[in-house]
Amino acid sequence: MTDLTVNERQLSPTTDGLTFNFALALPGRASSRHTQRAYFRWVDTYLTHNAGMKPMKGAARLARMQMLPLPILQDTLSPQYLRAWLGRLAADGHGKQGIEQARAAIVTLADLLAEAEWLPDHIAAGMSRVRIPRAEDGQRPGRWLSLDQLRVLMRSAVEIAASDGARARNAVLINMLCTMALRREELANARWGDFSVQNERPVMQVRGKGRKVAVVDMPRPVMRALDEWRHHVDPQTNQPALTSAVLRRMWKGGAVAQQALSADGIWFIVKQSAYYAGLGEVAPHDLRRSVAGALEESGVPVETISRLLRHSNLTITERYLSKLPRANKGAVLMSDALGLEDDGDDWPGITPTP
Repeated sequence: MTDLTVNERQLSPTTDGLTFNFALALPGRASSRHTQRAYFRWVDTYLTHNAGMKPMKGAARLARMQMLPLPILQDTLSPQYLRAWLGRLAADGHGKQGIEQARAAIVTLADLLAEAEWLPDHIAAGMSRVRIPRAEDGQRPGRWLSLDQLRVLMRSAVEIAASDGARARNAVLINMLCTMALRREELANARWGDFSVQNERPVMQVRGKGRKVAVVDMPRPVMRALDEWRHHVDPQTNQPALTSAVLRRMWKGGAVAQQALSADGIWFIVKQSAYYAGLGEVAPHDLRRSVAGALEESGVPVETISRLLRHSNLTITERYLSKLPRANKGAVLMSDALGLEDDGDDWPGITPTP
């Protein structure tokens, strides 16, 4: 990749000043609203890394997606740039799922530009052939937290909050992630109207990938946390608008904002809670993985786990569970069989991984 900035490169005189409305073109290729928002985040990140543009959020990011500058797109969209960028994401610790989504976002943008005849077909085709880096090239491995680690993390999420409102919100966030196995996008999209009672069971309607909708039973601790948080959201009537977001941003003084807490905001709270707890790097999807692993270790049938994870079939769940780290104690058993001395030190000379 060249060290020249976008402004120093030769731009095409036929596209200088023209823009592309990615937000208008994308729904035909990605129908799910949270997928569209995720694509917007990745395109914004791509332009931040490769074109030196300032990162945007919320309404400003949407406005950018509606007016992407064609000269910059034509200058930075190429197989070489995409391959190097995916490598950077891997080196920065992004997981496989996130990198795959990042690749899909940029390839989709290139395809749409090619369809509009703003990008050569061979460039778009070349980008579609770029594959994500292999795990050994720097991809962050997934974490599987033990039940004790999950309990510590849940306490930490509340302890890092700076106000009573933030503590109530974080309690809802971490309880739902650690029991209901929600994806962070699903939690960010949750609305008060998604909660109801069916057959005398409190349930939540979860809007997942590809516009899939599932109903998940809610544990009593989650219900208690929601009731506490509800009072902070609407202290006058204790009845937030059914169409309003469950999780909200907080003002510095502790007041609850009207704006929804984004998926990135959820990721940040989990990250800060994990560091506070001394657990190292933990992502929201690690909690989903940990729920699945803990249930399997407890002897819960795979059908029940699959239903909670909202997978389309058992094969996906079985493949998901097969990737969780397993104990490999053959060497320990052989050492015991040989009668080798055990001095009682759990990890002599080794610092346990957080």
